[in-house]
Amino acid sequence: MRNLDMTSLRSFVAVADHGGVTKAAGMLNFTQSAVSMQLKRLEETLGISLLDRSSRRIALTPAGEQLLGYARRIIDMNDEALTRLTCKSYEGEIVVGVPHDIVYPVVPSVLQQFAQEFPRMKVQLVSAYTRSLKESFDRGESDVILTTEPDPDARGEILDERPLVWIGAPGGQAWRQRPLRYASGRNCLFRPLTIRAMEREGVDWENAVDTASDRTVEATVSADLALTAMIAGTEPPQLAQVEHGGDLPELGTQKICMYRQDRGAGEVLERMAEMLRLGYAADHTALRPATPGEGQGSSLGRFAWRQELSRAKRSGVAAS
Repeated sequence: MRNLDMTSLRSFVAVADHGGVTKAAGMLNFTQSAVSMQLKRLEETLGISLLDRSSRRIALTPAGEQLLGYARRIIDMNDEALTRLTCKSYEGEIVVGVPHDIVYPVVPSVLQQFAQEFPRMKVQLVSAYTRSLKESFDRGESDVILTTEPDPDARGEILDERPLVWIGAPGGQAWRQRPLRYASGRNCLFRPLTIRAMEREGVDWENAVDTASDRTVEATVSADLALTAMIAGTEPPQLAQVEHGGDLPELGTQKICMYRQDRGAGEVLERMAEMLRLGYAADHTALRPATPGEGQGSSLGRFAWRQELSRAKRSGVAAS
């Protein structure tokens, strides 16, 4: 196995960029003979000619032109790796706030990727309700936060918009009971929206828990003792979206938003924001509505299908 020498690659790129050994040597702070020796070493390693020396101005051979693109990428990756692993500007801490109900599935993969790119950066993950996260953000206690809200303020960047759906135990029957037992943390922003939807549709309901703990809500719902409301695609594996066929009210949509402020993280903050942006874009693609013939396999597809069924029931038309 042969390895390309970084110094030889830098010499080759410098010669290509500056049109000759003399200028390249000045840029690299090498002697002309040292640059020529590096070029010769590179050609011997590859067993091909990289430079056309038949004219006064050095030109690249076809093989040299092909190598040039590879050489630039290899040098860029080498420099990026060294910088991020050793540069003091990539050392420190970044505070990320995320509501409990949207930690999965995007955030863990983003944090894993971030740790690989910035191994010297610490990430402090704060989980709280949107209201608390925005208050701490306003106090300057976090670098970036995610929120779930129907109408973010001007500082928020909307990453995705998804339906709010009914969640219960897999195969559970709690959704059929009346009064409908509803479980939600007392500070959950979805609580007043869900209650208004039930009252608007005349659904008789009662409180199943009195808690500020999301784990308590999940335990109650997973035992098929109540229903709750979550953003489509964020439900944990022990819970499932309720296929109620339009017998429960529609809950509208929620926006997943990102707020960020530079507390000194600079480029690191921008990279974290980019990862979150791309993460939710990819997750949205996975949850896209089903097209005709695809069935109701995706979360958003099931939501659209339930909307059509609900409208058909209200209008007295049988849904297919």
